[in-house]
Amino acid sequence: MNNQSPLADTPPSDAPALTPAFSPLYQQIKGLILQSLQSGEWKPGESIPSEMELAARYRVSQGTVRKAIDELASDNLLVRRQGKGTFVATHAEQHVQYRFLKLVPDQGDLNTEGPAQREIVDCKRLRASAEIARALALRTGDAVLQVRRVLSFGGVPTILEDLWLPGGPFKGLTAERLADYHGPMYALFETEFGVRMVRADEKIRAVLPDESQSELLHVPRSTPLLSVERVAYTYNDTPMELRRGFYRTDSHHYHNALN
Repeated sequence: MNNQSPLADTPPSDAPALTPAFSPLYQQIKGLILQSLQSGEWKPGESIPSEMELAARYRVSQGTVRKAIDELASDNLLVRRQGKGTFVATHAEQHVQYRFLKLVPDQGDLNTEGPAQREIVDCKRLRASAEIARALALRTGDAVLQVRRVLSFGGVPTILEDLWLPGGPFKGLTAERLADYHGPMYALFETEFGVRMVRADEKIRAVLPDESQSELLHVPRSTPLLSVERVAYTYNDTPMELRRGFYRTDSHHYHNALN
């Protein structure tokens, strides 16, 4: 006969209580707004409902909505415009065009230098290698689009970029479409393919160019280049681009402002 009390397995009264982890209410509202952004309810460049309307929609206070929007604005996903409202950020806007491109001229600034002259060297579809598949959360052998382009400033080739994009979301992207589009590449992805890049991780190192890179950038193979490898993500941390850039630094430098 088992004489053990039913409470024998009850933890001591001084044991820490196990309680569910709840996120603050404004974080929950932020998540709901993000869901609407991801689903395309509010398109890039469009205004979102007012704080009062969102407060009524989610049945919370305006202060809670304001705090959620403040965080999304800090993340560059929303833009507040005095007297006009809050808008979905877009890469077509001047202030976010260079959000990931941080190479600046030694003399002057991006505004005085003007836009880069772009040459599409190659644009082809191929099967993802294990390395590319891993970076883009694909399976080895899945279809990807590879783009190679050169950006020049004042007629001087300055940046060589190789990009890999998942084939599904970018079906129909061709060298001709890239060459004919005169805005930022991320704005093209956003407007033509519905893919909005919201953040990126970068790795930076110094390298020597191989033969092809030295020819395209018009530099000797002994010239050190800045190599920047970037994985760019859309909503929900979904990787949508692997980009490897090779930067000449004889007249430009890589700039990053830390807050």
